[in-house]
Amino acid sequence: MNFSGTTTNNRRPITKVEDIAGLKLRVIPNPINVDWVSALGANPTPLPFPELYAALEQRAVDGQENPVATIWGAKFYEVQKYLTLTYHQYNPQSVVVSKKFWDSLSADDRRILQEAALESAKFQRQQARASVDSTLDNLKKAGMQVSELPAAEVAKMRERMKPVIAKHTAAVGEATVAALQAELDKLRK
Repeated sequence: MNFSGTTTNNRRPITKVEDIAGLKLRVIPNPINVDWVSALGANPTPLPFPELYAALEQRAVDGQENPVATIWGAKFYEVQKYLTLTYHQYNPQSVVVSKKFWDSLSADDRRILQEAALESAKFQRQQARASVDSTLDNLKKAGMQVSELPAAEVAKMRERMKPVIAKHTAAVGEATVAALQAELDKLRK
């Protein structure tokens, strides 16, 4: 699993969904992130990433959400006490090329690039997953209190996200949302 569903804060451990309510959380400045944080009863604060460390240090925001590798790399453990694996988001990575470029390639070159992208994706996922435990250990050693949201609470969080998903489905596209949900269902088994 990609632990992009990780939330940190300085106010309290998050052991149930209701613990998120009232927290002032930094979000990526876009409507979906503002809406999902609001749906949990927290106060979304759109803020560019380069400003996040200072905002946490000065307590302009209580917390934030990022993958554990980002939390470690950005040294958020220096300014945050509690880390919870909330599983609120899966962060797939995409390989994108322009249509003009793609159409200029031969069928063989397209096949080679597609195979390379699939092979690279598998390798990246293996490496990312392998590093999660050691990164969490490092964060604990650095003083963070690390916990995991129980499965029943994750299910409760998914229920609260249904109106957010419904609201943004039209913009994203029903077929895309349905395909994503089908893939997520496979991953959860």
